[in-house]
Amino acid sequence: MAILRSEYYSQAMRGFRSFSAVLPIDLPPVGGPPRYEGGPWPALYLLHGYSGSRNDWLRNSKIEMLAAKHRIAVIMPDGDNRFWLDNPVTGENCGTMLGEELVQVTRGMFNLSGRREDTAVGGLSMGGFGAIRNGLKYADTFGTLMAYSSALITEEFADGKVASADAMGIPYSYYTHVFGPAETFRGSENDPVSLAARCLKSGNTPRMFLACGTEDFLFANNLAYHDALVKMGCEHVWFTAPGIHDFVFWETAAAKSIAWWRGEEE
Repeated sequence: MAILRSEYYSQAMRGFRSFSAVLPIDLPPVGGPPRYEGGPWPALYLLHGYSGSRNDWLRNSKIEMLAAKHRIAVIMPDGDNRFWLDNPVTGENCGTMLGEELVQVTRGMFNLSGRREDTAVGGLSMGGFGAIRNGLKYADTFGTLMAYSSALITEEFADGKVASADAMGIPYSYYTHVFGPAETFRGSENDPVSLAARCLKSGNTPRMFLACGTEDFLFANNLAYHDALVKMGCEHVWFTAPGIHDFVFWETAAAKSIAWWRGEEE
């Protein structure tokens, strides 16, 4: 395996951005020296959560082992706390960076498959929301999205039910900054329900794997989104198991979803 840390100038973000990449370039030696491969590899763009970084999955999970087992490249960008969305006020377009620019940049740097079915986006918590939003918005690019304990707080936000400072101490002004005005959110390009409906109407819905631990504080939000997808007839995998908002659950969900994506054993 190769683990690389890179930086490039992002037009979408108006500055340099960093990402880590895991590439399955070598196979373990069996009766001889290692065998090296050059791809093209399927690629998973894997996102961190609020207050996290591109290193979270490398530090806290066995993502390197999963990449080796399933022969996939894993690209882990830094998204700060932007919810993986574009911001028209600052001109920093984190969603465009992920859904368009980063895919183009990494395909130019590494021998990644250009096929939609070989390109997936996934993430945890805030990154789970980012995987859903950008997987649906950029459905021509991402054939699969995998979202774990997603921060699907947008219905509460649209209804004005997010407290002035929530349980994490995040002020209400933060949510208006990343999502825009609450009164215009529903039906916007940031609304995960509306985006799913649009994909369903166009006949271009990515394969979807949604997961949440039953003791997670975001379980009710994820269940509500699952129910909304069922109601509109949008096919998806819904995985639940005992678990809270931590890497114990996320690693289990990642292992199951990556195997499902590749059509292989877990």
